[in-house]
Amino acid sequence: IEEHAGKAKVLHEQWAREREGLEQLTTLKRELEGAEKLVAEAQKQGDMGRVAELKYGVITEIARQIEEENERLTQLGTENRMLRQVVEEADIAAVVASWTGIPVSKMMESERERLLRMEDSLNDRVVGQDDAIAAISSAVRRSRSGLKDPGRPIGNFFFVGPTGVGKTELAKALAEFLFDTEKAMIRIDMSEYMEQSKVSTLIGSARGYVDSERGGILTEAVRMRPFSVVLFDEAEKAHPEVFNLLLQVLDEGRLTDSQGREVNFANTIIIMTSNVGSRKILDLTGNVSGDELTDQVKLILRDHFKPEFLNRLDDICVFRALNKDAIALIVDIMLRKVHRMLAEQRLTMTVTDGAKGFLAEVGFEPEYGARPLKRAIQNYIQDPLATELLEERFVEGDTIVVEVNESGDALGFSKAEAKA
Repeated sequence: IEEHAGKAKVLHEQWAREREGLEQLTTLKRELEGAEKLVAEAQKQGDMGRVAELKYGVITEIARQIEEENERLTQLGTENRMLRQVVEEADIAAVVASWTGIPVSKMMESERERLLRMEDSLNDRVVGQDDAIAAISSAVRRSRSGLKDPGRPIGNFFFVGPTGVGKTELAKALAEFLFDTEKAMIRIDMSEYMEQSKVSTLIGSARGYVDSERGGILTEAVRMRPFSVVLFDEAEKAHPEVFNLLLQVLDEGRLTDSQGREVNFANTIIIMTSNVGSRKILDLTGNVSGDELTDQVKLILRDHFKPEFLNRLDDICVFRALNKDAIALIVDIMLRKVHRMLAEQRLTMTVTDGAKGFLAEVGFEPEYGARPLKRAIQNYIQDPLATELLEERFVEGDTIVVEVNESGDALGFSKAEAKA
């Protein structure tokens, strides 16, 4: 509380200084306008002495004071300014962002530049799934260039593959890329809609029933955040009625809730995930071409989902099993989170190549993708390092070196020697 109170005091003092400066500036500008009007009147009356007095005395002094006040405000800085006299492009973008959910940074950044580097940005977080990333990126570019049906969602995708290979992670990465936050991903767990009686909760209970005024879980989420990635997780577990409900969304980009309100899905990306065909994917990855693998999985999907549903999808993206090379790359991605957590405590960490190789080895289980690696980082880095921090072996400003211990069965931690 004391820390927040201190920050609040600093912010209030900054706000007071800026307000005082802007009020002073406004007063000076009014005085300048008044003096200029007096000059005009004196000129009409032919009183040149009065004109000279105003121009070279009063107006010159006011202009000097305005310049001084502007200089003082400039010294307060521009990046973290709380008040401004002039409404700028960024201010308008911030207001529109609050209405639409499109983040300021994305509205200000060049659309063209953002779209052209989309694959690179997504590949920074998701490894080994180039085909899926390419399909998603192409759909977004079609939408932004006006080459899609304006009534349909930006894209309708089915992500199919074993557990832990990046299906949900790609949906999160896409939400962050397009809308600047993972919170722009709306996740619907299809295992909760196995019974027909649960399906109606997606659009809300009919009038007169309990909780009818609350709206549907799906429709209300999209109505409140129309620019979003909507993830239907474990689609194979949903009751068939769910897909009948979603046909309208996939085809027309809209859905009517129980209150009769039409919810627009035209600015959403619809993603469904499934583990159907995982055994086939694990067996065939690396042994057949990508096209052949996709064809085999599509045959399996036809046994589980109706053709009218599958035909409304823009693409079925088959996520391949991760190999050791992919896991080695994911080690660096997962370690970034640990680096960020340590940075909050003003600590840095250096992980040797040997330690990274150790984590990749103990965290490699093809059937479970990257999830064993997450556990390995927790067991071999986060848990023992937590103990070391509580024992105060490391303090603010230290660099922690992580390397394989002498026996080769665990990781050790040491403090980097300070540079002379």
